[in-house]
Amino acid sequence: MHVDHRKLGRELDLFDSDPLIGAGLPFWLPAGAAARHAVESFLHELERRAGYQHVYSPALGKKQMYELSGHWRNFADDMFPPMALGGDELVLRPSLCPHHALIFKARQRSYRDLPLRIAELGPMYRAERSGVLGGLSRVRSIQLNDSHIFCALDQVGDEVARVLRLMDVAHRALGMRPSSFRLSLRGDSGKYAGNDEMWAKASALLRHALDISEISYEEAPGEAAFYGPKIDIQIEDAAGREWSLSTIQIDFHQPAQFGLEFSAADGSRARPVMVHRSLAGSMERLFGHLIEVHRGAFPLWYAPVQLDVLPISDDQAAAASAMRDRAIEAGLRAEVHHGGSIGARIRAAAGRKIPHVGIVGKREAADGLIALRLRDGPHPTAPPPLTGRKAQLPVMPAAEAIALIASAASESQAGVEVRARP
Repeated sequence: MHVDHRKLGRELDLFDSDPLIGAGLPFWLPAGAAARHAVESFLHELERRAGYQHVYSPALGKKQMYELSGHWRNFADDMFPPMALGGDELVLRPSLCPHHALIFKARQRSYRDLPLRIAELGPMYRAERSGVLGGLSRVRSIQLNDSHIFCALDQVGDEVARVLRLMDVAHRALGMRPSSFRLSLRGDSGKYAGNDEMWAKASALLRHALDISEISYEEAPGEAAFYGPKIDIQIEDAAGREWSLSTIQIDFHQPAQFGLEFSAADGSRARPVMVHRSLAGSMERLFGHLIEVHRGAFPLWYAPVQLDVLPISDDQAAAASAMRDRAIEAGLRAEVHHGGSIGARIRAAAGRKIPHVGIVGKREAADGLIALRLRDGPHPTAPPPLTGRKAQLPVMPAAEAIALIASAASESQAGVEVRARP
């Protein structure tokens, strides 16, 4: 049965919206923010270990910049209107690439600096029509896991292949599998920038990267970005619909438009190629999918609360709070709940899809022990924590239980070899 992320996201206190903020502008509640932060931190570290340098850039830019990049001519209907300020026309950005092109241009670059991999989890804005907005899937305010790689022409193939491997690591960690790969090519319309030679070269580079990676793909004429062809990594949602999770794009157009150059080995000036890539797309669309595919029972490493400590009576409240504090000190996301029957609190924790519930009674409080109950995995893509163990573990020292959960969280994050450079 299809699970609607909009309904489940509100039931689990992950996100919500308000008419006073506006349509297509959801806000993240503490539980959703905790899960999102865990995923963002993982992606940041994965990128850092793969040689990416992270930057911050403003969500605004002059209209002139977007005219130069080509976005204004090809994308104006999806952009918010310019804002006049002090003689300038400022625009909420629809993408991060012009800012990153200018970050490259801000310093003298040499062939020794390449490939230069710039990454940012940055905000961008799309003026989506009210009729298509919904939940986290179609929004107007977007936080994009984005990157732009500036490299020499002979480095492009290797960089695209590296990105494909890095994507595989990220997707496995999140509990997802791509359903198909699509090579999106130029169509017959006049919306595309650049010349035939540029497009033929860029398309051949992407084909080669897919071929050497032994990835099967379909070609989709007319689906390219206006500045270049792209690989779209497709994923199937819980209702059986395909959508693009992440992309890789080759761009000769914007480096030329912004006059990007580097010093070649022979002392001449050369133009870099710009490779656009996103490992996981926008946080909004990503979590809309994750909520549905995991039915709210996220893998342990990004579950909003990893341990809920429940004292049987008020006499154990102090001991339970101390255990919660020790778990937090150990890096876990933990809470404690008092009041009401222990059965009702266990059911509430199950309803919130919390992976571990720790019961603290009189004997446990006196001896520093805890009894762990484990969440059953409700969906085949969400493996149960502490694989192979029973749903309830024998009473154990609190320190041992905390270490066990921390170890399981690390293991559940890694179908992943974060330590290995992809």
